[in-house]
Amino acid sequence: MAEYIPVLVLVISFIFFLSIGTPVAWSIAMSSVLTMLVSIPFLPAVTTVAQRMATGLDSFALLAIPFFVLSGQLMNKGGVAHRLIAFAKTLVGAFPGGLALINVIAAMLMGAIAGSAMASASAMGSILGPEMEKEGYSKEFGAAVNITSSTTGLVIPPSNVLIVYSLASGGVSIAALFLAGYIPGILTGLFLMVVAAFWAKKKGYKTGKRSSIKEVGKAFVDAFPSLLLLVVVIGGIVSGIFTATEASAIAVLYCLVLGFIYKEIKFKDLPEILLDSSATTAIVMLLIGASMSMSWVMSYENIPQDISTTLLGLSDNPIVILLIINLLLLCVGIFMDMTPAVLIFTPIFLPIVTKLGMDPIQFGIVMVLNLCIGLCTPPVGSVLFVGVGIANTTIEKVVKPLIPLFLAMILALFLVTYFPQLTLWLPKVFGV
Repeated sequence: MAEYIPVLVLVISFIFFLSIGTPVAWSIAMSSVLTMLVSIPFLPAVTTVAQRMATGLDSFALLAIPFFVLSGQLMNKGGVAHRLIAFAKTLVGAFPGGLALINVIAAMLMGAIAGSAMASASAMGSILGPEMEKEGYSKEFGAAVNITSSTTGLVIPPSNVLIVYSLASGGVSIAALFLAGYIPGILTGLFLMVVAAFWAKKKGYKTGKRSSIKEVGKAFVDAFPSLLLLVVVIGGIVSGIFTATEASAIAVLYCLVLGFIYKEIKFKDLPEILLDSSATTAIVMLLIGASMSMSWVMSYENIPQDISTTLLGLSDNPIVILLIINLLLLCVGIFMDMTPAVLIFTPIFLPIVTKLGMDPIQFGIVMVLNLCIGLCTPPVGSVLFVGVGIANTTIEKVVKPLIPLFLAMILALFLVTYFPQLTLWLPKVFGV
């Protein structure tokens, strides 16, 4: 029984701090200190956790995060969203639920370029939300589509969360993870589009007019400079021309130039953009530092090994174990933000799934897909709150249209979990 005391202290203290409204980063740090007190005195415990928070941020790969955050802000302010929406409108505007489908495609493109679910939800909700209401769509349905589709950008590269997973997993190739995210991300988006189209047809929402080849071509040319960023960033990483961190810096420069070309960004806008990016980066980095300390504390107390032994003792069937891990991660996503969840639970579950024969690249995508669903659920669902706030509605009203979209995301998660080819095919093709 004594070996379970650190686990109980960690879990109970963390839940307690969250329940009284303590910010997640401080909840993680303080519960880590309390867990260390099981083994060592107070001063060494506090010093160790502080040191681990600092050394956890000492990584070249993590430099990519502030740069990608800044590039996302530049994209959001630089008129990219308008052009992506216009392009998506020419592709699917005439189908049932055309505006909902436009939302999904534009969110996938925006997320793939900006790498931020929050930026995508904010941009798509503020631009498409009012337009959907004018066309007779309910604001709750529009919010539900926007909330779920904006998370696809966390799977489709470039993705800050996949960089964090690479760090937590001990060095899984970022290029391989980026390539592995394309098919699952697109698959999730397609499932969301199917559900949205059925829902729109059932409710009798309007369809738009079919676009001519000329209109499609014009919209594509207008959006092409934004879409080219994907080729530059991902192509450069995969081909080995530059690292993910160097790619993020190039993305900032590209987005800045693009904003000036589109005449959407002026020099007077830069201080606000830089301040917003700095605030977001500070929050993310504090979460990463605190999570790295908790991850080290768990390793010190042999918590991952205890959990691994317990799980593998329940069954030797890989299907059952993977199902249990998915359910646990879905529960984790409800109560914990994505970045700390990846850093804390990767060292716990990765050794288990590798024993079952799962590739670490595949597990990274499975984990991120799981936690994407958590971003759409209360009480910690940041994307849910952004989407609901922009739509000027309530969570209770959005739940009904959200449920079928949740099921679509869970179906995509199931396929990615049990069909490794969906994640591993592209990395094998490109030899990374």
